[in-house]
Amino acid sequence: MIAEVFVDIPAAPVDRAFDYLVPEDWIGTLQIGMRVTVPFGTTRRLGFVTQLKTETAFEHLKALDALIDPQPVLTDELLNLGRWLADTTLCPTVAAYQAMLPAVMKAEYRKQLIILDEARLTHDFPELQRVFAGVAPEWETLVKEAPQLLKSLQKALNEKVIIVRQVVKNQAKIKELPACRPAVPKEKLHAALEALDARSQRQKDVLAFFEQHASDTYIALKELTGMHQLSRTAIHRLCEKGLLELGKIEAKRDPYAGKARNQTHKLPLTQEQRAALTPIDTAITQEESRVFLCHGVTGSGKTEIYLQAIEHVITSGKQAIVLVPEIALTPQMVERFKRRFGEAVAVLHSGLSKGEKFDEWRKIRNGQVSVAVGARSAVFAPFQKLGLIIIDEEHESSYKQEDQPRYHARDVAVHRARQHHCPVVLGSATPSLESFARSQKKVYTLLTLKERFNHHPLPPVSIVDMREEMRSGNHTVFSGTLFEKLKERFVRNEQTVLFLNRRGFSTFVMCRSCGTVIKCPHCDISLTYHREGNLLKCHYCGYQQQVPETCPSCGSDSLRYFGTGTQKVEAELARLLPEARVIRMDVDTTRRKGGHEKLLRAFGDQQADILLGTQMIAKGLDFPKVTLVGVLAADSMLHLPDFRASEKTFQLLTQVSGRAGRHDLPGEVIIQTYTPEHYAVVDASQHDYLRFYQEEMQIRYRRGYPPFYYLVLINLTHPEPAKAAEAAERIAAALRRHLSPDALIYGPVVPAIARIKDRYRYQCMVKYKRESALLPLLRKINSHFRETGKNGLQLSIDLNPVVLM
Repeated sequence: MIAEVFVDIPAAPVDRAFDYLVPEDWIGTLQIGMRVTVPFGTTRRLGFVTQLKTETAFEHLKALDALIDPQPVLTDELLNLGRWLADTTLCPTVAAYQAMLPAVMKAEYRKQLIILDEARLTHDFPELQRVFAGVAPEWETLVKEAPQLLKSLQKALNEKVIIVRQVVKNQAKIKELPACRPAVPKEKLHAALEALDARSQRQKDVLAFFEQHASDTYIALKELTGMHQLSRTAIHRLCEKGLLELGKIEAKRDPYAGKARNQTHKLPLTQEQRAALTPIDTAITQEESRVFLCHGVTGSGKTEIYLQAIEHVITSGKQAIVLVPEIALTPQMVERFKRRFGEAVAVLHSGLSKGEKFDEWRKIRNGQVSVAVGARSAVFAPFQKLGLIIIDEEHESSYKQEDQPRYHARDVAVHRARQHHCPVVLGSATPSLESFARSQKKVYTLLTLKERFNHHPLPPVSIVDMREEMRSGNHTVFSGTLFEKLKERFVRNEQTVLFLNRRGFSTFVMCRSCGTVIKCPHCDISLTYHREGNLLKCHYCGYQQQVPETCPSCGSDSLRYFGTGTQKVEAELARLLPEARVIRMDVDTTRRKGGHEKLLRAFGDQQADILLGTQMIAKGLDFPKVTLVGVLAADSMLHLPDFRASEKTFQLLTQVSGRAGRHDLPGEVIIQTYTPEHYAVVDASQHDYLRFYQEEMQIRYRRGYPPFYYLVLINLTHPEPAKAAEAAERIAAALRRHLSPDALIYGPVVPAIARIKDRYRYQCMVKYKRESALLPLLRKINSHFRETGKNGLQLSIDLNPVVLM
């Protein structure tokens, strides 16, 4: 038998299946979708078995090396999906397969040292003998732990006394716990208990416990000594006597275990909710792969529609995937699904440890759960009988992966739904223009919710012109109106959410004498001042340095801090309203595992009066006592060099406004801006999506942007700007030569950020409607630059990009 294997090297020249001989003993065990290790050139690599066959065109085949998995990790459907993904996003097939698995299942390659000539090692390299005593040491470990031996090791390698062999380590390990069970029947346990004298009370307690819980299953020692308070020493004594036996059981790494929950039940639906749910239920029953766009204002009860649709899916014996943006994967959101469906829910997101993610993924793969809730990559959940896929906040840019494979979760969801004959529900208060345009063209079915489920009105929004505030001498972060409202809420013991889409203390540091702005030495971007540690940090490459005492250009001491970040607002609040308790939520305060959850729980328990944060607080939060939302700088995204800047601003303002007055207390929103007349700000203040859609669509039509055109963005980077420019020119010339006159080709140009991590950047853009020659041409360009990429050029092709900078 021959296996076709995709080898774990994401490069164009090896982006195909290689034939390997299947060892006799494996026939019947090896299945398509399993991972194996294979000899590849002089190394060993991980690979995915994608086909089993009996014939091959090659004469001398190498055999498969080792079998990694007891069952396939990729189903037939996921293997086909990987091929489709590679084809449509121009990535190597193996990169698509890797994207479908938890990070812990990616192979770890280690270099192992093997003795070739034992006699010479003993005679010529006695200092290395201790290192090789009964083991094959790893090169990486030796370099770290015994650097003094490096010269001897290098000499022994050069003289062929030892060799380096690459080994593949599977990082995915099931966590096991020591456990215990009876080794004899119940009668013998009873007899042994009777025979023990009074001095052996602890052994008696253990035997009495096992006599009562007589069963063949192992119980964890941790549980026996903790919950049941039995003696570990007594257990080991009884094992020595042959009455009990030790073993191992699998430990379930469940991040949500042990949290008491009251189960929730269906809520009565409003007429609008029922009208939205009925066609979804019909599509589930009739197994139709339709796409629904559920456009509902914030607080209109979209989540309850999702929950009831999922209930229908589960009762019909099928499974559901729910995608939420990473930042909206708050404990609140997870809690709602866990309380409704209990143990039937698996959760996948970046806040979990690698082991926890692996265990949640295995629950899905083994069919132990019916619902997977997670961020973007949960769209690959290995369910066999999908009945529904839901994408909440479908407009979110985080659904697009920014590195290989550059997929959009929405496209993957629609493709999977076709294979499984099931519906997809896209939900948002501010749908992306592309999705809403598809609903207008009847490609998607539009479901509209115009009212909040509790019939509370949407909060009134006031726009404050910050230019007027400056003229009247107010140079603080807060307008007079917002500060007064803040104080009112504090006195009334209500809560406030303050939104600012910039972390750090100041956005840049400038010398007032010579005008120098301190920039990152590796990127074309100014460094952000962080008060903690008195540091300047680059938010692109992670570079940081201490703030200089004098200007590095002219030596003057006129360095000043400009712009406002969340840290500065926190300091300002402490000065102006010292008695208010503030929780700051941004990347810096939520780095640690569970940081997100801890801060939100504290705010929910009313341990703070003000929640101040970046866009991670704009979505999915529902706190009854929040009656005021303040947007400190509505313009922070409006003037970015991105055609979606207005759309993103409108979406963020609408989403964050929706956090106010969601329950019995009425809410209010204050938007501070320097461009109060901009249509994105005005329409968001009036909660008018349709007017914004019409205004923005006219601009997109005039300028030739999506949804009227598709886009392709080609990025080239090189340490030398001239080489990046030359390659970009060649690509632009090839595009002009081979594409039709209807395709619009722009560039090459230098993007807004010209250099990142010491690499200079050039971009070309293609706008097109129908272009049959485009994909084959892009594949050619991609393949050419991957094969000649040894000269330092890096190429990336992004079809329908979300980020243009």
